[in-house]
Amino acid sequence: MKNIHFDNMKNWMWVALLILSVVLIIVGTFELIAFDNPKINGFINAVGFILNATYFSKIFWYKNYVQWNDKGILIKINSFIGKSISFKDITGVRLDGKELIITKTNQIRACFDLSHIIKSDVEKLYQIIDDHSLEFSGLDRSRREPLES
Repeated sequence: MKNIHFDNMKNWMWVALLILSVVLIIVGTFELIAFDNPKINGFINAVGFILNATYFSKIFWYKNYVQWNDKGILIKINSFIGKSISFKDITGVRLDGKELIITKTNQIRACFDLSHIIKSDVEKLYQIIDDHSLEFSGLDRSRREPLES
């Protein structure tokens, strides 16, 4: 059984890293600080781009990865590229055995095979989707489909 790496985009460490990378890129590109050695600005610029690439490459570090914020979720389960889903588009979420089925407003379904994922991570993923999609839909919590055992 494998784990899912969960990444709530409200993590301030990554936000600070992204802001620092943008500042370094601006300082290095426009040479806002005059150094005796002109290569230093190029080095500062390169460090900014490396930090930026590090931030945006997080999705490729893990085979099973879920990233979310208040607007939507990116689910990458046993694939190279994940599926991005807006919470306001979700009309239903169901767990059939070991398959997570997300129904969107246009009746398109996104299915994820969770047979190789540990149960606690499956429950956490279901809970994240359920909590955030109900905030947008305004549905009564008593009407939601229960998580199967």
